[in-house]
Amino acid sequence: MAFAAGPGPKAELSLKSLDGRRVRLSDYLGKVVVLNFWATWCAPCSAEMPMLAKAEENYRSKGVVFIAASADDRKTRKNVPEFVSKYNVDFSIWLDATPDDMARLGLGTAVPATALLDQEGRIEFRVQGQIQEEELKERLDWLLGPRTGPPPVRVRTASDGGKSGRR
Repeated sequence: MAFAAGPGPKAELSLKSLDGRRVRLSDYLGKVVVLNFWATWCAPCSAEMPMLAKAEENYRSKGVVFIAASADDRKTRKNVPEFVSKYNVDFSIWLDATPDDMARLGLGTAVPATALLDQEGRIEFRVQGQIQEEELKERLDWLLGPRTGPPPVRVRTASDGGKSGRR
């Protein structure tokens, strides 16, 4: 038996790309999306970004789209290109994400935070705090697979070490 996507509405977010174009989550319907909120001044973000860059290389051929939404403000936004270059990030960088954007998506207001969206644009998994390589792989493999088994933990917060329930 396959597990259907949650009953939640499609996630909505519209920001600007590095080159100033308007970008929207809705542009990626039909794809599994990893949406990571981060900032250049965030130490856990710096620790997780190399793993996300490597994961994107591994999952790109499977049609997974990675998006890094920077929560840098006007003062630190100038550091984004250097950060992206330092960690060899080769996927979409979006600018001007706010704590309100994160809260609206059920991710709290602190970076890092990651949402994994199904092909219909609904958030299937939320990770508040630094995502670990194994939990990212487990969640992506479930989203890309036949979904015949129970899903991994749907919400994980930094404070519970991954023990949150299947929500």
